[in-house]
Amino acid sequence: MITLLSAPSNLGLRPPQPGAVPGAAKAPEALREAGLFSRFAAVGATDSGVVLPGRYVDDAATRPPGHVRNEVAMVDHARRLAARIGQAFDRDEAPLVIGGDCSILLGAGIACAHRGGIGLVHIDGHTDFRHPGNDPDSASVAGEDLAAAVGLHWPAIADIDGSGPYFPAARTAHIGHRDDDEQQQEARAVLGRVAPAAEVLSRGAQRVGAECAAVAGPAYWLQLDVDVLDPSVMPAVDSPDPGGIGAAELTALLRELAPRAVGASVTVFDPDLDPDGRYARLLVDVLSEGLHELGTLTPRT
Repeated sequence: MITLLSAPSNLGLRPPQPGAVPGAAKAPEALREAGLFSRFAAVGATDSGVVLPGRYVDDAATRPPGHVRNEVAMVDHARRLAARIGQAFDRDEAPLVIGGDCSILLGAGIACAHRGGIGLVHIDGHTDFRHPGNDPDSASVAGEDLAAAVGLHWPAIADIDGSGPYFPAARTAHIGHRDDDEQQQEARAVLGRVAPAAEVLSRGAQRVGAECAAVAGPAYWLQLDVDVLDPSVMPAVDSPDPGGIGAAELTALLRELAPRAVGASVTVFDPDLDPDGRYARLLVDVLSEGLHELGTLTPRT
């Protein structure tokens, strides 16, 4: 059974402009208003409530070196989110976490590490493989979550409570970056499988999804950043880049991957960039069609 969990954190994002707060924290309620929760309830899903984040602070001027943006609040949120995901696992439910920004992968990672034996399929328009070893300006986890998830970041976020690496790199697959991604070569050298958006378009979503699922193993977490979609389809994201996939390809990819996923997270939709709600409604269609079989083929404890 699927259970929906809201995680409206924007703690890993840069401010869209000085003094402003990123809009991604509004995504769970915007998608609820567009019908996401009722769509899943109609197929038997439950609602596990919300894990609220701490206050977002633009701390660029005060943050000491060696720390990420909103670090204390982010780690606290990750711990509480991990506990709530763990409760869903204990009930043999597949949590569908609606974010928020990509930093919520930390909480999912902690929960998966505590359970053990779980891989990762990471769908994103960027590799999110920036880390202090390849970029001295690293500080925004929303663009660094995949590196942190496999242990390539400062221990304060990559090894919370000694749980890292949250996912084994050899059982981690990434799908969807653009051809000019600066960290793609390092990601290819470290991860089990890396497939750009162009490969999904040329070889087919179902085939690429199946290959990535094979790398991640019989049970994995599924992380979706909706900026994998081309901006012509989904402009309401923090960092839209041309060259993405379409809604049909994403739906097919999710349908291939969802059954063997122990849970999933959806991130970086920004309702501030969707004033009439059309992109929220599009996402509701994609997610309800693509993820309705979430967790149906995963091993049960």
